[in-house]
Amino acid sequence: MLDHVYISVTDPERSLAFYAAALEPLGFAPFGTYESASGPDTVPDLWGLSDGGHGRGIASSIWLRQRRPGETGLYLGLVADDTATVDATYAAALAAGATDDGVPAMRTYFADGYYAANIIDLDDNRLEIVNKAWNT
Repeated sequence: MLDHVYISVTDPERSLAFYAAALEPLGFAPFGTYESASGPDTVPDLWGLSDGGHGRGIASSIWLRQRRPGETGLYLGLVADDTATVDATYAAALAAGATDDGVPAMRTYFADGYYAANIIDLDDNRLEIVNKAWNT
């Protein structure tokens, strides 16, 4: 299941207004920002939209980030049922040729119970495998 996607944009606040209007019929609405000063240098400022989960227990989110010069690619967050699945997926991805972009660990700078691993695929796309303790 899709958990979240990062979209790199040239003007995050303008793009937030655009995505809020364009995706409103799908149930997406702005829900907050993430200030990069509270986490590691590798995580940028983020502007978030969410579909609220529609009663499913797991909400999908879109995070807008400031595009950096020359940046391309995709950042995709995928839901894992438990932390063991995060670990297994990370190991399988590395064995298949991925590059480490963050070992499996708690990411408490996002929230308590946020356990994730990050990899880079063969074409420089980023994948985050995540288990959130509050998801059912």
